Amino acid sequence: MIKVYTSTVIEAPAEQVWGRIRDFNGLPNWTPFVADSRIEGGQPSDRIGCVRNFRLKDGGMIREQLLTLSDYDFQCSYSILESPMGVDNYVATLKLTPVTDGNRTFAEWWAEFDCAPDREGPLARDIGQGVFQAAFDSLKTLMRR
Repeated sequence: MIKVYTSTVIEAPAEQVWGRIRDFNGLPNWTPFVADSRIEGGQPSDRIGCVRNFRLKDGGMIREQLLTLSDYDFQCSYSILESPMGVDNYVATLKLTPVTDGNRTFAEWWAEFDCAPDREGPLARDIGQGVFQAAFDSLKTLMRR
């Protein structure tokens, strides 16, 4: 099992950042790579166990299940049910922590998963930089507006 970890500081209060990312169905609103998303079965997007089905701008389809959601801790976890990435047992957590010095947010996103040994390096880079960091960069831009 490998672990990918990415962190950043966002120049906005944690409550505001959480308000932007809390919606499990809201990836198209704050990431640069998701074209559209829907919650299967018409469930609320904050119900533990709900499944989001989204299409990437490159055409790939991914299904993820919400495992935890805490408004108190500004944290959510999810698993990948289906994706073109070739990962198994994928569980990711996105967590925000208030930075009281300057009213900023420390954001962390990490994932653990299994994959073929020859895919570990490329997947770690693709997920860490192409997904997590790209989403953080987009979020930082949005929060400045």
